[in-house]
Amino acid sequence: MNTSTKCQTVLVTGAARGIGHAIAEEFSRHGHKVLAPSRSELDLASIESVRRFVSTSLIHVDILVNNAGENKIGPLASVALEDWDRVLTVNLTSAFLLMQAAARYMCAQRWGRILNISSCYSLVSRVGRGPYSASKSGLNGLTRSAALEFAPDNVLVNALCPGFVETDLTLRNNTPEQIENLCRQVPLGRLAHPEEVARYAYFLASEENTYITGQTTVLDGGFLCQ
Repeated sequence: MNTSTKCQTVLVTGAARGIGHAIAEEFSRHGHKVLAPSRSELDLASIESVRRFVSTSLIHVDILVNNAGENKIGPLASVALEDWDRVLTVNLTSAFLLMQAAARYMCAQRWGRILNISSCYSLVSRVGRGPYSASKSGLNGLTRSAALEFAPDNVLVNALCPGFVETDLTLRNNTPEQIENLCRQVPLGRLAHPEEVARYAYFLASEENTYITGQTTVLDGGFLCQ
């Protein structure tokens, strides 16, 4: 059912599964046209691929959701430079390039929304998350700068920081005992559902949001309150 007053074009990266898929479904449910490029169409680990996509496919996008991310877990002492570069490219540099290109159209039409899916680990961290935390912290800073620069043209830019989310990847990478331990760390006692994240993402990145910009919003069930 189309509940929006206007059908807009939305680009969601990393929409094949998990949070990205839920966000794409939420925008589709509200009647928007969703672009969800596959890795063969847009490889965020390749600057050349991102530039090619920007020049050929990213033309008229009203809403951009930078959701795709990569996490290489390991102690800083043993992080290979190529792994560091890949995480920074996927999580930060590609988001910058997509924002830069999309904002040209948004600013020209004097309306647009950009949402960067960050992480609670951009605000705190843990052992083995150096490249990931650095990239997501950088994404928060980029969000604030972009919000200031694009505000005169009514382009709102925000970051959303989920905590632990019940995705296929989370369930596959953790044993039932580890999942239970994660739930014990969350005051609400459970993981977030992707659909919950998608609903907040929709609000921040749609015409329903008219005044929030430059913010880093945490969605973690109270995890960071501790």
